[in-house]
Amino acid sequence: MSEQQIFSESFLIPSDTHGIELNVIRKCLDKNQTYDESKTLLMVHGATYSSGSLYDTPVAGASFMDHLAYAGFDVYAVDVRGYGGSTRPQAMTQPTRSGLPLGRTETAVRDFTCAANFLLNTRQLKQLNIFGMSWGGTIAATYTTKNNEKVRRLGLLAPQWLSHKPVPIDSGDALGAWRIVNMHAAKQHWLSGAPADKRDSLIHAGTFDAWVERTLPDEPDAELRAHASFKSGNGPIQDIREYWTANKPYYDPKDIDVPVILIHGEWDIDVPIDLAQDWFLRATGSPEKRWVEIGEATHMLILEKNRLSAIHALTDFISAPRL
Repeated sequence: MSEQQIFSESFLIPSDTHGIELNVIRKCLDKNQTYDESKTLLMVHGATYSSGSLYDTPVAGASFMDHLAYAGFDVYAVDVRGYGGSTRPQAMTQPTRSGLPLGRTETAVRDFTCAANFLLNTRQLKQLNIFGMSWGGTIAATYTTKNNEKVRRLGLLAPQWLSHKPVPIDSGDALGAWRIVNMHAAKQHWLSGAPADKRDSLIHAGTFDAWVERTLPDEPDAELRAHASFKSGNGPIQDIREYWTANKPYYDPKDIDVPVILIHGEWDIDVPIDLAQDWFLRATGSPEKRWVEIGEATHMLILEKNRLSAIHALTDFISAPRL
């Protein structure tokens, strides 16, 4: 890994809703360099954690975004409304039972579209590479089906897909506007996907503490922060009930006609391997498909010991020329 200094910044861009701004993180080696379409990447997070939490937590000295910057990319990660540094809907300050589930996929796709259009316009590009994890895979894939001409290559990490079994993120309880996520409970679920004798070696020492430190500052409620907890909207869970466990795809993978890579961890209990396979086989419109299965890895593989295998697969795929 290079010792060269990485340029890092965070900035706000307008959404399509008055008063709602979207936080964008940027990392690259040279802010004054002109990066072309092959080296520009926009990422979006999943249903629970922000882009900074997932993509910019340092593991053994470098975050997911850092590795992409070292590989020569101008990489951006957006928080949709209600996540990270983006504006929180007013309902997140009200009792959860008083509102409908916040952060539906339709709204998230609109927010991602605002970020994509911002980069296309300000960087004077015709296409972007895009990447999404889990629920973010739904956001990125849906955007692609509506804007294939603007997407150069699509990367997905364990994208949501149709499930005939309950999805772990959905407890089955009545849904209010938001839920409270405790990071220690989240760690327990995270590690539960791995065999018992492999859990202690799955993440490097200090990774969990670094993840907590990167995640909690965005939570405005000091009492929640003191208990290593934060609020997250329930919109993605409502969409699980209305789409993914109701045998109703939110989008059709065959409508993706750009090169696509699907990355998946063998111990993923949130998006099991049969879901990933079903998604991959349905993506019949892509001219180039890759499926990379990472051994000894869970849904959170980008924070785990084998994350570099995923990073190298993604950078090799994005760097390849369009045929």
